[in-house]
Amino acid sequence: MSQYQEKATVVRVEQFSEKNFRLTLDCPLIAESAKPGQFVMIRTAVGKDPLLRRPFSIHQTSKAGRIQIYFKVVGRGTHILAHVKIGEELSVFGPLGKGFRLNALAPAVIVGGGLGIAPMLFLAKENSRLKKNCDNDLIILGAREKNEIAPLLDDFRQFGLKLLTATDDGSLGHHGFVTEVLQSVELPAGCIVYACGPEPMMAGVNEICRFQGIPCQVSVESVMACGMGACLGCSRPAKKGTYTHVCLNGPVYDAEELIWNI
Repeated sequence: MSQYQEKATVVRVEQFSEKNFRLTLDCPLIAESAKPGQFVMIRTAVGKDPLLRRPFSIHQTSKAGRIQIYFKVVGRGTHILAHVKIGEELSVFGPLGKGFRLNALAPAVIVGGGLGIAPMLFLAKENSRLKKNCDNDLIILGAREKNEIAPLLDDFRQFGLKLLTATDDGSLGHHGFVTEVLQSVELPAGCIVYACGPEPMMAGVNEICRFQGIPCQVSVESVMACGMGACLGCSRPAKKGTYTHVCLNGPVYDAEELIWNI
């Protein structure tokens, strides 16, 4: 798998809420190679503060050689990214990790919660490209409140898939969790569930799928310093007493491969 380090020019900055942002970067080599579920490591500052790169899921790519990242301001690195200007350059390394494995013959149920929505747009786009008929496919998206999710809905609607929403405060769609929506709908026969979101959400999705005998792929989040397996900072427990490195063996796994301590 090819990886590249590019000086990516910022071509668009979008602010969706007080802390939620989306950047569009001119990054042709990475855009051409990336697969849904993969991620990039971005150096957010020219100097040494912060010293380490930050990992970001690839939100989507374009034929024009651009990638997007969708993120929330949670620390110094993301605060710097939220204030970049059009025309600035960022050092971007990727694409990294193993992505989702799509099946063109199986209905897709795409479940994203919070920042876990980020890689699901790329997945929905590739799913639509692979299939002649997406009538049985479904997208379920959730967030804390309406303003964290509403600006993204038109991007997902363009693929013509059935779209359901949930918010913790009831300001949009179902008042509650995406897992409650997933459990309440009749899932298409032979489907595969693809999920990304907070750990409790994905543990819940795994339980629903395990009970119904539905294959489930999850994209997990982890603290990363290098993205290449050198620092061992992204280890997490897997089945049979083993550990897995999210940056190399993931971030996408079959849900049954992992231990869910929720």
